[in-house]
Amino acid sequence: QVQLVESGGGLVQPGGSLRLSCAASGFTFSSYAMRWYRQAPGKERELVAHITGSGSSINVADSVKGRFTISRDNAKNTVYLQMNSLKPDDTAVYYCNALGFGSYWGQGTQVTVSS
Repeated sequence: QVQLVESGGGLVQPGGSLRLSCAASGFTFSSYAMRWYRQAPGKERELVAHITGSGSSINVADSVKGRFTISRDNAKNTVYLQMNSLKPDDTAVYYCNALGFGSYWGQGTQVTVSS
């Protein structure tokens, strides 16, 4: 059974940091590219960051470039999103997505940036 379980969300003040984790099981993790998306209330889901199966290629959205970093540990079947210098506009539900022979989604984790 495929599972993606996000964790690490929460409430943080502007300028703060969070690290999201997404633990995967039920498929060959290293064969899948991994993505983080986010969806704010009333807005469409936005692709935030992408990393290939080997971790050799990374792309991040212009809106978070220089602040967010995606990484993965294939030995732990986990992908991470390090978020620094957070802004209120980063408030959203963050989802991880596995993209390969299939496409799988986690349940999401809420990130709220507010003073």
